[in-house]
Amino acid sequence: MLSLRPNCECCDRDLPADAADARICSFECTFCARCAEDRLAGRCPNCGGELVARPRRAADKLARHPASTDRVFKPGGCAAAATGAQP
Repeated sequence: MLSLRPNCECCDRDLPADAADARICSFECTFCARCAEDRLAGRCPNCGGELVARPRRAADKLARHPASTDRVFKPGGCAAAATGAQP
């Protein structure tokens, strides 16, 4: 089950479980659509994987299987990705 992380790793923007603009890679690194497209060109700065739309969990399932509250914030990796440097 996806952890549905609550924020963008680049800009720390809140991304609730029902956010339509959340993007993830296969390792569940989480970014907002703006950072994923504008800063990262659709690639995860951590693993190089493709960033795709994060599925949204049905509201009735969130009560039993809530989204994660663990925030991950790594602005350094995003800045390096934007300049082409290694994070």
